[in-house]
Amino acid sequence: MVSYKKHTLDNGLRVIVHSDGTTPMAAVNILYDVGARDEEPERTGFAHLFEHLMFEGSVNVDRFDQNLQNAGGENNAFTTNDITNYYISLPAQNIETAFWLESDRMLGLGFSEEKLKTQKNVVTEEYRQSYLNQPYGDSWLLLRPLAYRVHPYRWATIGKNIEHIQEASLGDVKKFFSTFYRPSNAILSVAGNVQPEKIFSLAEKWFGDIPAGTPHVRNLPREPEQDGTKRSSVRRDVPQHQIFMAFHMCERSHPDFHTADLISDILSNGESARLPSRLVHDSKVFSEVNAFVTGNLDPGLLVVAGKPHNGVDIEKAEDMLWKEISDLVHNLASKRELDKVKNRVEATQTFSDSNVMAKAMNLAYYELQGDASLYNYQKDAYSAVSQEGLRRLAREIIREENMSVLHYGLV
Repeated sequence: MVSYKKHTLDNGLRVIVHSDGTTPMAAVNILYDVGARDEEPERTGFAHLFEHLMFEGSVNVDRFDQNLQNAGGENNAFTTNDITNYYISLPAQNIETAFWLESDRMLGLGFSEEKLKTQKNVVTEEYRQSYLNQPYGDSWLLLRPLAYRVHPYRWATIGKNIEHIQEASLGDVKKFFSTFYRPSNAILSVAGNVQPEKIFSLAEKWFGDIPAGTPHVRNLPREPEQDGTKRSSVRRDVPQHQIFMAFHMCERSHPDFHTADLISDILSNGESARLPSRLVHDSKVFSEVNAFVTGNLDPGLLVVAGKPHNGVDIEKAEDMLWKEISDLVHNLASKRELDKVKNRVEATQTFSDSNVMAKAMNLAYYELQGDASLYNYQKDAYSAVSQEGLRRLAREIIREENMSVLHYGLV
């Protein structure tokens, strides 16, 4: 069990603290409840752009990284379709430096045309390097709008169109900042060699006078149930064909999520899992095959992706992939393979519990879902999954009318 204490400031900032005296370090994590799903369809990529802009310095501190490094700290951030997360690791004795830096950029970024131009260029180059010039790099740019019709998960964090970033004005980004980057839309979590009352005091000192701002009401369109297989194919200069199959599934907070996650693990977690064992090692039709869930806060996807060897008929490869996936619909998974993936999950979570940064991130993430204490019940939720429950959910998810198929082929 990961113990913690929680306090909410008058401006709405939730503060969560986990004390761990076994380390001299502290992890400071700020989760902003904003991701790519919160963008306007004609103004996409902004959450990811802000991941970059937030390191350009604030009104009072123009060298964020340098000041943190002087305190022995390091930092980074990531953006998803659901959240934007900033994190700092530093010696616990210097933790106030992190509070100073994070509070100042929450209070006000140092906006300027020059800084915006710099980061727009950085994001544009990232788009070219990671999505256009990387083999299979644009696969998710194709798969998302194939699987989703109306929900904003239909675009990636980089944006639906890179021109949306290139054409962003200073007024656009200021509006986005004032809407989402404020105390009542954030969760501050701290883990490490710290005392809760001291952290609550620092939070009040550095964040307490930041205005709460106007509450943002999220009202996203719900994706309608899919009623038929969707298909698309593209040709690219890649070494092998790749097949993607995406199935709609529940959201991260749904009771069925853990079962869906274990379905993906039974299919591909480890070389002895079904898909690698049968399609890579036994039949030697595929060079690699993977299954995973997106784990989104709104209903997400179970995705299976495989690369058949060159020369293999693509229709035959897809049929073999479908046969192995749909076996979970018709037949019970064995108790042994279910226990195996449960043990893997427990081992992964136990390892995560030993890392203060992982604990800080997880406490914030589960607090966003409704209650930080949910973090402590994940092992029990996975342990409770039964063979019959797994087959029942497989029957709900793994259906041809619920499937989107992308063939990503050789030129």
